[in-house]
Amino acid sequence: MYVSVRDRPAGDQPDAPTGRRKKVAGTVVLLGIVSLLTDVSSEMVNAVLPLYLTATLGLAVLAYGFIDGIYQGVSALVRIAGGYLGDRNERPKWVAAAGYGISAVSRIAMLPAAGWVAVTGVVTADRLGKGLRTAPRDALIADASDPEVRGRAFGVHRTLDTVGAALGPLVAFALLWAVPGGYDSVWVVSFAFAIVGVAVIVLLVPDRRPAPSGGKPAPRDLLRTMVLLRRPLIACGLLGILTVGDGFMYLSLQHRDDFAARWFPLLYVGSNVAYLVLAVPLGRLADRIGRAKVFLGGHVVLVAVYLTAALPSVGTAWTLVTLLLVGAFYAATDGVLAAFVSRLVPDGARGSGIAAAQTVVAVARFGSSVGFGALWLAMGPSSALLLVAGLLTVVLPVAWWLLRNTEAAA
Repeated sequence: MYVSVRDRPAGDQPDAPTGRRKKVAGTVVLLGIVSLLTDVSSEMVNAVLPLYLTATLGLAVLAYGFIDGIYQGVSALVRIAGGYLGDRNERPKWVAAAGYGISAVSRIAMLPAAGWVAVTGVVTADRLGKGLRTAPRDALIADASDPEVRGRAFGVHRTLDTVGAALGPLVAFALLWAVPGGYDSVWVVSFAFAIVGVAVIVLLVPDRRPAPSGGKPAPRDLLRTMVLLRRPLIACGLLGILTVGDGFMYLSLQHRDDFAARWFPLLYVGSNVAYLVLAVPLGRLADRIGRAKVFLGGHVVLVAVYLTAALPSVGTAWTLVTLLLVGAFYAATDGVLAAFVSRLVPDGARGSGIAAAQTVVAVARFGSSVGFGALWLAMGPSSALLLVAGLLTVVLPVAWWLLRNTEAAA
């Protein structure tokens, strides 16, 4: 990993290509540290939430599907607003910081939340914070990075992010091991990590970006950006509606496998470690062969995830393979999508463009979670996963047709 502690000054153009490998900017690393701390916090909660809701609060799988859908999709309500505000006022750092702050407060709000309505409200607040911060943060990463290495820059950020995502479940597992049923301790420690993350972005991350060549964006420019991205947005929507949430994957493994049932919080660690190992290599691959190709390849991996998760009980090895494939899917799609979209839109609309794509994905995954919860009840987990795998296989050629030649035309 090549890291520079000095950023390219605002407004500078990327250096001419040279024989040296370009470095990843210091802003990317600082934002990665913010995400690391925040993901320790959020994944502590995520790792225990399915069991807390279904075992402690006694919610049905369909109710969990609704909450998981909120977790996946409610951030869509403010993603475009966050991206647009960051572009409009040229202060994306503070828009992102506000989002991190809202999510931090939601952690401590889990303490008094004891029912379905209260937990839904807390999860909604957390996701609104995530929706507000994601596009401005990713715009800062893209603005601080040379275009030739944006895939790697996002890979570095997502690697640091995933270190936190891997540590979070371990911390939650250790707390529950020491204090069985001590969910309150998980909420308090999660809040502490989130507050430190807010402090880092407020105190250390610079708030600068290149001035947009066409001036500040107006509302009509947001519509133009979405029209410009119409083919990628349609592809993202089709793929997102067939992306089943992680929680369902892990609950499916728990139903079939004693290992998964006993070590449930650690399932998140397995997939996050795979993400950690693969994020930078796949980011580099995306820079070299094309981000759309790697993004679509990630969804081919997702088909394999569904198939391995739908297998009957065949031992721990297949559970570990499933976790590896889940991590590979996210490493090939999460940061790669932001790097891909950032190339397709003008500099001054970068936050709005990234937000538009992320919003479509979030809305689609909301529908996916609710729909899959219903399929689970009607067909059982294995049959539901096989059905979604078949549908995704049919949709992949359509997505390829929509995305082909998009980067070459940018």
